[in-house]
Amino acid sequence: MKLVLMGLPGAGKGTQAEKIVEKYHIPHISTGDMFRAAIKNGTELGLKAKSYMDKGDLVPDEVTNGIVRDRLAEDDAKDGFLLDGFPRTVDQAKELENILRDLGTELDAVININVDQDVLIERLAGRFICPTCGKTYHTVFNPPKVEGICDLDGSKLYQREDDKRETVENRLAVNLKQTKPLLDFYKETGKLHNINGEQDIDVVFTEVDEILASF
Repeated sequence: MKLVLMGLPGAGKGTQAEKIVEKYHIPHISTGDMFRAAIKNGTELGLKAKSYMDKGDLVPDEVTNGIVRDRLAEDDAKDGFLLDGFPRTVDQAKELENILRDLGTELDAVININVDQDVLIERLAGRFICPTCGKTYHTVFNPPKVEGICDLDGSKLYQREDDKRETVENRLAVNLKQTKPLLDFYKETGKLHNINGEQDIDVVFTEVDEILASF
């Protein structure tokens, strides 16, 4: 089966990806992994991508699309794959259709792990870390015995900039803006399946599995 997995930060996409890969034995192909492999292997496209990344620039679509095309043509992806982090735009989604058409196949489904924005903020903005031992806490899911204090060594907990509420809200807003046109595109194709990601992890996977079983 050929799948695209979508979901905002904190939606639990990584957990579901692991479960899908474990059950269906298809490669989990993330954008980051593709770039790293292409760069490590010294491919022409990998070197082009590296030249942009080294300057802190976005890798242009023609390079990204080429790397995706090369990866999906590999033997381990012939019987199926789970794409994660690509496509990010409607233009990339259209190019993915072209790539798969050239490979004599098509996408089976797009799984979107859907979680309310307020729930995501609670999940992402509740993390605190001990500066001494590195233990991680969460105000809701794994709170310390004494608020703001590490259970192990009594150090005062701190919050990384990435975990602060304002940063989280901004990051989610940017992701939502980018994701909506893509979800609309896949909804029109009839391939989009929205899953309620606010349920227990195993319940979420049961719903995902029910969709995948039809393929």
